[in-house]
Amino acid sequence: MSETMLTFLIWAVIGLLFVLMGIYAIFSKKAQPMGFWANAKMFEVTDVRKYNAAIGKLFIGFGIVFIALGLPLLSGQNSALIILSMFGVMAEAIFMMAIYTLVIEKKYKKK
Repeated sequence: MSETMLTFLIWAVIGLLFVLMGIYAIFSKKAQPMGFWANAKMFEVTDVRKYNAAIGKLFIGFGIVFIALGLPLLSGQNSALIILSMFGVMAEAIFMMAIYTLVIEKKYKKK
């Protein structure tokens, strides 16, 4: 197995972990909302099932786009296309945080 293929495979496994975490959140039977921010106190949620489903969809979308952004890794070690992966993941993470804060948290936070 070539070095570029192994690198992409590791990248894809990380993306797959996000997808699996999203699937877990969607089908979670717990009455506890899934946290988004690390080490932050969770706010009270109006509808835990719908909130977890929204978080799950967000994580699944992140994982799929993350894997797609890793495709330039297959072009070789000295490829300039890796810049797309680097800046793409940064933009994707910022976009994910914005969606969570502006849409999901606003919709499901108890007032």
